[in-house]
Amino acid sequence: MVSLNSRRGAAHHHVRHALVARLIIGFVTILISAIIIGYYYVLSSTIQAAGKINRSDNSVDVNGNGGNSIRGGTTEIHGKQPIATIGYAITVSGCPSGKDRGDFGAGISDGAAILQHSIRLNSIQNYPQSQSLYDYKMYALVHVEAEWCARPALEPLGYEILIRDVPVPLAEIEGKYLREKVADNGCCGDKEFVKLYAFTLIQHPVVVHLDLDTLVLKPMDKLYNVIINGPPKDGSNGGIDVAFDDPLISTTAASTNDNKIDAFFTRDYNMAHNGMKHVGVQGGFLVLRPSIDAYNEFVSIIRKGDFQESRGWGGLGFGPFYGSMTFQGIIPYFYDHLHPGTGIELNHCTYNNMADNPRDEPTRNDIVSGRCRDGYNRPDKHDVCEDCRSRPIENVATTHFTLCQKPWECLPQSADRIQERLCRKFHHEWYRVREDLETSIWGRESIPLTNTEEIIKTRGGAFEIDHFRGYCNGHGKNGYIKVNIPS
Repeated sequence: MVSLNSRRGAAHHHVRHALVARLIIGFVTILISAIIIGYYYVLSSTIQAAGKINRSDNSVDVNGNGGNSIRGGTTEIHGKQPIATIGYAITVSGCPSGKDRGDFGAGISDGAAILQHSIRLNSIQNYPQSQSLYDYKMYALVHVEAEWCARPALEPLGYEILIRDVPVPLAEIEGKYLREKVADNGCCGDKEFVKLYAFTLIQHPVVVHLDLDTLVLKPMDKLYNVIINGPPKDGSNGGIDVAFDDPLISTTAASTNDNKIDAFFTRDYNMAHNGMKHVGVQGGFLVLRPSIDAYNEFVSIIRKGDFQESRGWGGLGFGPFYGSMTFQGIIPYFYDHLHPGTGIELNHCTYNNMADNPRDEPTRNDIVSGRCRDGYNRPDKHDVCEDCRSRPIENVATTHFTLCQKPWECLPQSADRIQERLCRKFHHEWYRVREDLETSIWGRESIPLTNTEEIIKTRGGAFEIDHFRGYCNGHGKNGYIKVNIPS
């Protein structure tokens, strides 16, 4: 027989084990539920912060307040606290279609490598030499058809690749003229609109969009300060070289008490002609405040397609000119007409300097002639215009290799005339930046230019070593020695 006390003890022991088991199961269930809930919370927060692109119309919808600006955080760089991280974006809209475009690969990989290093040299990463307090991050806006050539060239350099289609498919553009003509307009047709995705990089307080054939020569902190903090309270230009010495805050903006500046750009006066109502922007340089609302407004403008054959966007004279149906025309339409006073034209001798003739007649023996192109719409400026070709390189913030031709074409530009002197200095600086990238960042041997034998042995180029630093072995693009990018 089993005693009653023994049975009660066994029963009590069984109940206690069952209770412990239930508690453990309950705890595990709660823990798993918390992990699942936490995962979906983090996932949804990430989606909210990043925003999403609606594939039906390519408009961008961001829930909540959008992403936070990437600021310096708590990590000091060279003993200094970064004010913010500036987003730098390039666009690759297409790839070479034939062997006759053999220099195009150099334009992507080498252009991107040297551009990025010039940005680094003029950021907080190169403090105190740069005196800049802004960090940087590189992006590549790549059209879907260009991924095959852009990704392998740019990813090894650290660019974040963003594959994008045109914001509005051609078939969805309502305006018949724009729908039928824009694909053949300017350099890249409607693919040029891919540049507008720079406005969606809202994780940065400021984004700079540059063409691949550009070079940064000086920090642009003053531009970033104005976009982030607003114009100086004392009414000055804050040291910014505004076109025509105009005030930083326009009369229109001052009258509406809206002192916010959302963009800085330069105009392409090479495309201007007498009687043109509005001059287009130069598409290789734009400093902007990212905004989902601005991007969606651009999408709406393109979708409506109100571009008239002889009168441009809105029938207001924003075209026709080269690229007027795309980036070069829609940007001034947006900032000059739809949001006047929020976009500021900069002096194109300081920013985006192309060493272009400011007048509409040829220059012979360094003697200029003709009317000032940038004075067509400014009667007070008809006969007074700075010749950007005479600007000291030390006073240039960025240059754009258009009229000077590409650095990777190994053109000496050595004639002693105004058309070439500044171009040679720009090319010389591009090769100096390339050499600094290869030696100081990639750890390759630094060789004095006077040691021609070692330069030729190590770098392969004997053509004008003092200028091309061993990276050209002959005149022209076939003489260029491409950058060997580390894996």
